This record gives sequence, C-alpha cells and structure tokens, in this order.
Amino acid sequence: MKIYLRYFSIHLKSVMQYKMSFLLTAIGQFLVSFNVFLGVYFMFMRFHSVKGFSYSEILLCFSIVLIEFSLAECFGRGFDTFSSTISNGEFDRIMVRPQNEILQVLGSKIEFTRFARMIQAIIMFIYGINNSNVVWNYKKVLTILFMIIGGTLTFTGIFIIYAALCFFTTEGLEFMNVLTDGVREYGKYPFSVYGKKVILFCTIVVPYALVQYYPLLYILDKNAKEWYMYLPLLACLFLIPCYFIWKVGIKHYKSTGS
Repeated sequence: MKIYLRYFSIHLKSVMQYKMSFLLTAIGQFLVSFNVFLGVYFMFMRFHSVKGFSYSEILLCFSIVLIEFSLAECFGRGFDTFSSTISNGEFDRIMVRPQNEILQVLGSKIEFTRFARMIQAIIMFIYGINNSNVVWNYKKVLTILFMIIGGTLTFTGIFIIYAALCFFTTEGLEFMNVLTDGVREYGKYPFSVYGKKVILFCTIVVPYALVQYYPLLYILDKNAKEWYMYLPLLACLFLIPCYFIWKVGIKHYKSTGS
C-alpha cells in the first residue's frame, strides 16, 4: 500500500505542474458525460417514465454507474492503456522489478481528471435522492456503498481482461470498449429496459446487473428481496477469472523487442 501511495503522490505532483492543462482536461471530461445527461433530460421532456422508472430514479441509476466507471478509469487507467506498455517494451522493465506486476500497472497511470465526471455524478445523485421518494435506512446506504465498490471492481476487471488480451495481440482490441464505455453509456438506464437477454448476459457473463439493476430495485422498493443488497459484493468475485486470464497472458508474453 505504501508503494501505491507513493505512485499516487508522484502522479498528483506531476499533474499539478501543469494546472491549466489539468483544469481544461477535467472540464472536457465533465462535458463528455454532461452530453449524455442532456440526452436523458431531453428524452424525459417527451416521456415521463421508462419501463416504470421516473426521471429522478434514472438519474440515481446513471449517477451510480458514472461514479463506478470514473473510479475504475481513474485508478485502473494503466490497464486501459496497456497496449502502449506492451508495444514500447515498458512491460519488460516491469517484469524484472521485484514488485507485483498488477501493482506496477495500477501505479503507472492515474487519471485525476476523471474526478470531474464524479462531480457531475454526485450532483445527479443528490438530485435523484431528493426527488425519488426513497425511504432511506442504513441498509440502503450500505447498498449504495456496495454498488460503488462492486461496480468499480467489475469495471476494473474488464480493464484487466483488456490488458491481458494485449499479451496475445500487442494492440488493444477495440470491441472491448463495448464492455466499458458502452456500459457507461447504456448503464444510464436500468438494464431491464434492454430486454431479458441483456439482463441474462449482465448477470451471468459480466455481472453489471449485480451492481446496477438488482440493488437498484431494492433501493427503490420495487423489489423487497433484502439479499439484493449483497449482490454487488458477489460481483467482486468477477476479479478471480480476470486475474486468471491476466496470469495466462503473462505466461504467453513475448517481448516486442522495442
């Protein structure tokens, strides 16, 4: 943990050397997600609900997914840009160092500008809480916390798989963005609006529904099953196969010679 905090400190000092660049990039990140928010806003000017979910409930859903993705992209960015680490031969250096490879990749890139998205997500979250008529108790607060933890780890797991595939392809596979940026976009609505097949995929294959749809039903009192609040913790187990794929990738790694 001390080593990672050292990485964190180095990256923070680095971005603060160019404060205006940091500010403009952060504003750009804010506007990207704000554009998606406008799409939701204008749609609800025409329709009052989507599959039984109101505007404030959709914002509550969207804000949680955006927080999860922003945290994963901030701290797991090293995996998302791993193809460049492979192609320029940097991973050779990582392999000969005594520290764990995952720790080094995590510490290689931290995107502080992603916190701008979180600011927007927090604003939407507060609005959603105040207008969704949710009867809050400590269990629902814990559910929110579990959703953020489980969702962040799930997105990070996808980044790890993306990085692991680079051991075989050198370049990143763009179709993996469907499971990261795509889910960030489509996750603004509960997954039930996309049909039963999508729910099944997001429950069994990649557990996005465990950190979004099912616990959201419990929070909004649309389903009284209390065990739904623990499903985001179950989604954390998704990291196990992700780690296995990563280790398989390392075993097949051959230097690019760069």
